[in-house]
Amino acid sequence: MICASCHSTEAVTGETRCARCAPAVPFVPPGPPLRSPVGLGRATVVMLGLVGAGDAVAIWADLASPSYRVGAVLNIGQGVLLLATAVVYLCWLWRVRVNAEVFDASSQSKARWLTIGGWFIPFVNFWFPRRIVLDAWDASAPQGRPSGHGPVDLWWTAWVAGLIADRLLRVESGAVMRVVSDGVGLVAAALAALVVLRLTRMQSEKAAQGPLLPTTALG
Repeated sequence: MICASCHSTEAVTGETRCARCAPAVPFVPPGPPLRSPVGLGRATVVMLGLVGAGDAVAIWADLASPSYRVGAVLNIGQGVLLLATAVVYLCWLWRVRVNAEVFDASSQSKARWLTIGGWFIPFVNFWFPRRIVLDAWDASAPQGRPSGHGPVDLWWTAWVAGLIADRLLRVESGAVMRVVSDGVGLVAAALAALVVLRLTRMQSEKAAQGPLLPTTALG
C-alpha cells in the first residue's frame, strides 16, 4: 500500500502513511505502579493492636501505681512500640496514597511527600494527614458505593484528643490525667485499625472491579 500522504513511499504495516509522514507518538511517562496494601495493612493492624494492649497495661499501671522501676520499663516499652508502629503505619499510608493516585490522581489534593512529611510539620499536622487519608479513601471507594468519612473523622478526633491529653499531662501529671490520656490512646489505636482495615479492603475491591489498571489486580 502506498502512503496516503506523500503517495511515493510504502505505508507502514497497519497504517495508511509511511514512517516519515506518520505523526510521532508522544512519550507518556508511566504512572506509579499499583501495589497491594494487604500485607502492610495486616502488619499495621497487628502493631496498632499491640499499641492498644500497651495502653491497657498503662491504664493498669496508672491505677495500681507500681514501683518506679516497673513504671519506667513500661514507659520505655510503650515509647518503642509507638515508634515501631509509626514506621509500619507510614509505610502502609504511603502505599495506599500511591495506589489512590493510580485510581484517581486528580482527587489527591496534597503532594505525595506530605503523606509522611505532613505528620512532622507543626500546626499543619493537625489537618494535612486527615486530608490525605480522606483523599485516598474517596479515590479507593468502589464504583457506586458511597465513601462516608465517619470512620476517618472518628479516628482523627480521637488522635487529636490524644495529642491534647498528652500536652495536658505535661502540666498535670496526676493518675486521673494519665488514665484519661492512655484511655484516649487506646480508643485512637482501635479506630486507626478500623480505618486501615476498611481502606485496605476498599482498595482491593476497587482493583478487582476494574477497569484495567497499569498493573495486575491486587491480591
